[in-house]
Amino acid sequence: MRVAAILLAAGTGSRYAAATGSTTAKQFISLAGRPVIRHAAEALAPHVALIQPVGDVASLTEALDGMTTLSPVAGGKERQDSVRAGLEALAALPESERPDVVLVHDGARPYVTASVIEGVLKALEEHPGAIPAVPVADTLKRGEGGVITDTVSRKDLFRAQTPQGFRFTILLDLHRAAETSGDSTATDDALLLESAGFSVALTPGSEDNIKLTYEEDLVRLERLIGPTLLPRTGFGYDVHAFEEGRPLIMCGINIPYDRGLAGHSDADVGIHALCDAIYGALAEGDIGRHFPPSKNEWKDADSARFLVHAGELIRKKGGMLVNADLTLICERPKIGPHAQAMRERLASLLQVDVDRISVKATTSERLGFTGREEGIACTATATVLVP
Repeated sequence: MRVAAILLAAGTGSRYAAATGSTTAKQFISLAGRPVIRHAAEALAPHVALIQPVGDVASLTEALDGMTTLSPVAGGKERQDSVRAGLEALAALPESERPDVVLVHDGARPYVTASVIEGVLKALEEHPGAIPAVPVADTLKRGEGGVITDTVSRKDLFRAQTPQGFRFTILLDLHRAAETSGDSTATDDALLLESAGFSVALTPGSEDNIKLTYEEDLVRLERLIGPTLLPRTGFGYDVHAFEEGRPLIMCGINIPYDRGLAGHSDADVGIHALCDAIYGALAEGDIGRHFPPSKNEWKDADSARFLVHAGELIRKKGGMLVNADLTLICERPKIGPHAQAMRERLASLLQVDVDRISVKATTSERLGFTGREEGIACTATATVLVP
């Protein structure tokens, strides 16, 4: 059988928008770094010869960039109108390229497994239509005015899913007939076949074949589709001596003081320790490996650039910063009045919420070089989640 898939993306997702305030149609929001509909298209691609996207043409073109699909066509007011637009686009192909069967799939169902798709295609060898479905497990109640009016038997009840599969010519003829009669009330394509007396097979669906409708659905889909993230923790330590005539920069903040810190760059002891902690968690060496002090381009450099690089490296690896904890060790200046500004600056550079950043201070009880006020030390730990 030559198989095509119609990928529906014309809906506005009003329930999702109302629940989340999102102005982006749900099928185009990001899920594990890619648009929801792209996950759906990639799931279908190994099983079909053609994919016909239907919906907002510009959004589909961007979301499916790089994939082999037919040119998107605009959707209609109702779901039935959008399916018909996809069918007519397939019917306009040269006869040798037209499909024998067609799958109709919701672009807002990104996690559809091979077994679900293959089950539908297998059933089409004997039936003119087939849909994946899951038996209703919960007790059903009918209510009115906030009270129960009836209990509905769940016996022989199923929850329909997509992709739904059909013989192409049968579905095309039924959609054309519905257009002629002005009937656009079918909530799915199986209803058209049922009403015309054709048998539609039920095949095993999946509880994970979720149609993105509410915000909690996105959380569940992220768990299904996103990679498993493992925690890693790194430790950093840095120390710089005081030097006359330099500004005192710590954790990206200019601190009023009579001396600064000596170093090749701006000698930001807090950022240097934090960078080493992040690089250590990622097994990426230390700050000197990425920004060698032997190179003049880093002389007097703003250490914020180093921390931005460390944050980008986390994201490049598909990870996220869980938290960072810094302890500045010095007798003077007092860190407390500046700690919140330091947290906010570090969070901004790393593109994370400020509640993931801790900055605190201690003294060395007048012991050692920090106790003698010869310099400042900093320890830092960073925990990241990476695939």
